[in-house]
Amino acid sequence: MGREERGNLPDTERERLRPLLPVSNGRCGRWRDRSQVIDGILYRARTGVQWRDLPERFGPWKSWDA
Repeated sequence: MGREERGNLPDTERERLRPLLPVSNGRCGRWRDRSQVIDGILYRARTGVQWRDLPERFGPWKSWDA
């Protein structure tokens, strides 16, 4: 489905968040798609699911390990 999936932020709201997100320094921030990260965090907050149980569309769960 993609970004249009229910519960994902619209592009206009993603752009508002962009300046607040950290910039990768090469040592951390393994996420290729920060939109995917935002959607995954919102999904987890909404459902209470464990990090390792996030659906595959949010990428590998180990990239969420904080």
